[in-house]
Amino acid sequence: MDWHVLLEAGVAILAAYGLFLLFLGLYARRHPEILSLTDVLRLGPDLLRLIRRLAADRAVPGRARFLLGALVVYLLLPIDLVPDFLPVIGYADDIVLVAVVLRAVVRSAGPEALERHWPGSDGGLRLVRGLAGVSGPDTGGSGRNTA
Repeated sequence: MDWHVLLEAGVAILAAYGLFLLFLGLYARRHPEILSLTDVLRLGPDLLRLIRRLAADRAVPGRARFLLGALVVYLLLPIDLVPDFLPVIGYADDIVLVAVVLRAVVRSAGPEALERHWPGSDGGLRLVRGLAGVSGPDTGGSGRNTA
């Protein structure tokens, strides 16, 4: 494979991720009570750690763990439903797919698993709870594994 293609793909991924962070950052500035800028910057790595922890948890049903593995494979593949090099819209299918998989995992494993494995801040947990379709009172971080 030509290194120019890899370089262009890398630049496109970084640019799209930067736009995503910019939009989340604007939202965080308008709604600091919901989300801080630190939460925005940590969201991607925290989501990856959450997916890894959920997939490794034997208490999570096998079907949910399979969905998490399939999600990781899909996100790593260079072929998407909507190409990632398209600004903003290129990552929309990835975000929708993450939300759908998280909802399915939470339905089968329970919201406690989400809260137990969330490695980030309470603001990030509120955002991910919304993404996963979990309603109800915020736990304030009690019982979470933050290691």
